[in-house]
Amino acid sequence: MPFDNIRPNLVGDRPRIHPDSLIDPSAQIIGNVIIEKDVFVGPLVVIRADERGPDGKVMPIVIGEEVNIQDGVIIHSHGGTSVTIGARSSVAHGVTIHGPCTIGEECFLALRATIYNATLEDNVWVGMAAAVMRSKLEQFTYVPSGAIVRSKHDLGVVRLVSDREREYMLEQRDAASQLRKDYLEARARVQEYLNSKTSPKKVK
Repeated sequence: MPFDNIRPNLVGDRPRIHPDSLIDPSAQIIGNVIIEKDVFVGPLVVIRADERGPDGKVMPIVIGEEVNIQDGVIIHSHGGTSVTIGARSSVAHGVTIHGPCTIGEECFLALRATIYNATLEDNVWVGMAAAVMRSKLEQFTYVPSGAIVRSKHDLGVVRLVSDREREYMLEQRDAASQLRKDYLEARARVQEYLNSKTSPKKVK
């Protein structure tokens, strides 16, 4: 039986992936996962919605339009809880997101950040190797690299996102969008070539 990197969970929920999104062949998309339009999912990503709640059902992991999920990201959730990532957010290499989590639109999660049981409103920046746990961050909050936010008492370490950082967030989103388009075009060219080699030749 061939190995399938996009497959159902144990209760039969299958991933629903928009055809305009790009999933790297080495990524693992399992169970009740909804990936909307123009999403980029890079190599070795794991998005796994398979843990049942008390009612026996698996809550969804929802990835919004134009989200950029880079290499080695892990997204999972406790049974009976969900994860939502808002449109145009960027999730950098090695990030871990464990639900229940709600991440707003146009957020930026830097390398190796950890988000656990948290809510991030729109345009939040979480720095490299920072952790946000059991907390809610308001719009345009900036969490510096290495910081740990576990409650409202830790919010003294945060500040507002600067204009320069906001510009960087937009640049990263646009770069990932272009990369997705380039990969899809390359894939289409390969498929067109393969089709030309297998189609029957006309007899003169």
